[in-house]
Amino acid sequence: MTSLKIGDKAPDFQAKDQDGNIISLSDYKEKKLVLFFYPKASTPGCTVEACNLRDNYERFQSLGYEILGVSADSEKRQSNFRNKYDFPYPLLADEDKTVINSFGVWGPKKFMGREFDGIHRTTFVIDEYGVIEDVITKVKTKEHTSQILK
Repeated sequence: MTSLKIGDKAPDFQAKDQDGNIISLSDYKEKKLVLFFYPKASTPGCTVEACNLRDNYERFQSLGYEILGVSADSEKRQSNFRNKYDFPYPLLADEDKTVINSFGVWGPKKFMGREFDGIHRTTFVIDEYGVIEDVITKVKTKEHTSQILK
């Protein structure tokens, strides 16, 4: 699991979004950022989590937050996911896991008695100066907004 904690500087990153645009942490300078990592686009839990953030997007915006989702899915899969559910925020297609590894959210997982490596559902709240102000490792997909804006 991630070794990043509250007060750490967020790792700088650069990756393509669902449309092939290059997005980096510096694009969010002087803005608060909710950076959420999810295992796979269009799966039930990831859809519930992403839709919860979508449904509260205006609330995040009114409080000065931007939202950015990250998974190891392809640009095409991210694009389909975003378009199907009308997400107002970008989704990074981190196929080479550069961003995922820099935030330390890739590792062994257990699901239905099986062990495998994958993305740990984790959210980082990053302040205007690039400093981590919260790390949520036990994400509740249906209540994610209230976990972030507690």
